[in-house]
Amino acid sequence: MIALKVPLRYQITEYDCGPTSLLNAVSYLFDREQIPPDVPKYIMMYCLDAYNGKGEFGKNGTSRMAMMFLSNWLNQFSRAKKFPLSCDYLSGEEVGVSRHSALVGALQQGGVVVLRLWYGCQHYVLLTGACGDGVDMFDPYYRKRPFGRSGIALVPDGASCNRRVTFDVLNSEGRTPYALGQMDDREAVVLFNRETRQTAERTIEYFL
Repeated sequence: MIALKVPLRYQITEYDCGPTSLLNAVSYLFDREQIPPDVPKYIMMYCLDAYNGKGEFGKNGTSRMAMMFLSNWLNQFSRAKKFPLSCDYLSGEEVGVSRHSALVGALQQGGVVVLRLWYGCQHYVLLTGACGDGVDMFDPYYRKRPFGRSGIALVPDGASCNRRVTFDVLNSEGRTPYALGQMDDREAVVLFNRETRQTAERTIEYFL
């Protein structure tokens, strides 16, 4: 279990799950002394860009375009400033979970995943680990009441996760809690600290 200097945080409105999950991703991967102030500044600047049906700005959360733009911006910033963060934006059929999926592989290499799924509406969470036939998740939407269905478990007082959710629940194409939903709507951002990523080459070097 990773030791975090700064606890992962919860969203403070009904709408800021996107920027909160991105900030949690950076907090999980880096010590606070390593994080340039530009990173949280621009995450907050570019998120919360979506209008709701009444034309109210920010009240439809963060759009896919904003997530895609931020992934590209973070990569360009990291190259320019030599900040060892890398991002991959995935969508559609690339976004699924199984023992051999790209997302679970990223978690096994020490990365994290900001994932869009259903929780009453479309919602962003952070995946921090893989465990058997499921994932460790930090959902920024605070909840104390247990879920009344199998496959979703609360993790009380968890430092790096507050839910454990099975692959079956996540892979559903419906709109039940934590379902990824229809294939065309799926989206994820995979993030790594390049200095701590457990690549095959590093694993081999370690054992040698």
